[in-house]
Formats: sequence, structure tokens, C-alpha cells
Amino acid sequence: MIEPHSIDLNLLAVFQEVYRERQIMAAAKRLGLTQSAVSNALARLRRTFDDELFVRTAHGMQPTPFAEQVAGPLGVAMAQVTLALNQRSQFDPATSDRRFVLAMTDVGEVHFMPALVARARILAPHVQLSSVRVRPVGLKEELESGRVDLAIGPFEGMSEALYQRLLFRQPYVSMFRTTHPLARGKVTLERFRQAEHLLLDARVGPYDRINQLLEQAGVGKDTRYRVPHFTAVPYIVSENDLVVTVPRKLAERAAKPFGLKLIEPPLALPSLQTNLFWHRRYNEDPGGLWLRALVVDTFGE
Repeated sequence: MIEPHSIDLNLLAVFQEVYRERQIMAAAKRLGLTQSAVSNALARLRRTFDDELFVRTAHGMQPTPFAEQVAGPLGVAMAQVTLALNQRSQFDPATSDRRFVLAMTDVGEVHFMPALVARARILAPHVQLSSVRVRPVGLKEELESGRVDLAIGPFEGMSEALYQRLLFRQPYVSMFRTTHPLARGKVTLERFRQAEHLLLDARVGPYDRINQLLEQAGVGKDTRYRVPHFTAVPYIVSENDLVVTVPRKLAERAAKPFGLKLIEPPLALPSLQTNLFWHRRYNEDPGGLWLRALVVDTFGE
């Protein structure tokens, strides 16, 4: 059995950063170490655990099954140590250089990050903000371990260990370039069906249901064009006679710069609900409280 006193906690910090960043260089930068120091620390950890831990691939340093198994518990333990060491500390946004990690979808990134960065530059000039993609099935573990501080999005079926707060609801709208035939005259359901559509093959539950409702109404059944991410959508529809149905906030942001028109689709679609999620272990964390207040103050409706 490996006893805690036999391991340098600094080595576990290196493990955490390599696991998070998947790159030696990025982990070294986060830790304020040289690449060789991080490599040496990994070598010591490999001897201690008798496992490769991370294997260099075309996609960075990928964790072994054993590393995946211990990453969650180690992350929780290190987070507890951090909280214990800083029980009396208060978060001062004006002076803190803390790094906050926010999980969100690509469309969320387009909507949230510009305003959050702008406000943080004024209110917390040294704070670091990073956005990451996390699938809903892994969100609880990421928030519990402290690898992610806050999740923002339409995530569903979340664990009861997570607190959540409604941020806003928004309708779906349909969007196309201003020269599209639908830009002229009333858009009936029949005209809408006959138009060629671009569909989003997003893996988040609410978007799947929108595609199902569209197809049930005879819209986009035979579409030849699909993309997995929202960020490509305005570029595609601005240069082609295609119609796409997306959340209103994305459409409003894209309409002017890409020369697009948006309309209410001629069929009933449910609204999209966006929530904040955080783990109850960090509910009273001063930095987390500040971050949640910043998001709610900036985007809450």
C-alpha cells in the first residue's frame, strides 16, 4: 500500500495539471516550472505507481486507465487540501490571480465569454478565465474535483450533488441570409418545409429534440448538410441558401455581422433553458460566489 507520507504533494499537483492540460508544456507553464522539472516529476510518479500514467499521442499526453481511475479521487483530495489551507482567506477580485474554469457549449462560449472577459478585465484584472467542453455525463466529476468551477448551459439530468440556478430561457428562431427566398413574403409551414435546411448534430439533449420536432413536421428530413457545432453555422448560411434553426441569442449576435435575417419558425418549438451548475462542496467558496454573482449579474433575466 502506498502511504500519503511517502509521496510529495507537489508530484500530485503535477499529475493534476498534466491530466487537465494533456501537455507537458502547458502544465509546466501553469505550475511555474520547467518542462524538464515536470517530466522528472512524472518519472517519479511512474515509479511510485508502477504505471505509465500518461502516454504521448498525436492528441497530447493521454492518461492510462489507471490514471483515469485515480484522477477523480486525487482531484477531490487536492481540492480539500486547498480549501483547508485557505479557510481564512477572502477572495479579492481586484488582486486575485485565481484561474476559473467554466464548462459550456460552443454556442454558450460565443454568448458568454466576450462579456465575461470584458467585465473581468475591469473588475478582476488578474483573474484568469478558461472555457472547456465537458459532456453532461462527466460534468459532476469535473465540478466535484474542482477541475471545473462552474458550468453554464442547457444540461439535463444532472446529479443531485450539483446546485443549479436558472439563468434565462430563450426561444428558437430560424435564420437565413437576407437574399434567401424566404426573406420575401409570409413564411408558411409549406414554404418552410420546401426550403433546404442545415441541421445541428449537437450531442446535448435539447438540440436533439429540436431536430426530432423539425423532422416530425417534415422539415429537414432529407437534408444533405449537418454540422456538430454552432460556431460554423453563420459562416455556412451566410454564403448559401440554407435555413437553420438555432437559439435566439446566437441568431441575434450573428445577424448583423453576417447579413442574416431571423424569423419565428412556423411551428411550435419549446424554449431553451440555460442554467448555472456548481458542486455543493464549493457552495461557500468566496471565489465561486463571486464568479456566480458575476455571471448572474451579467446575463440573468
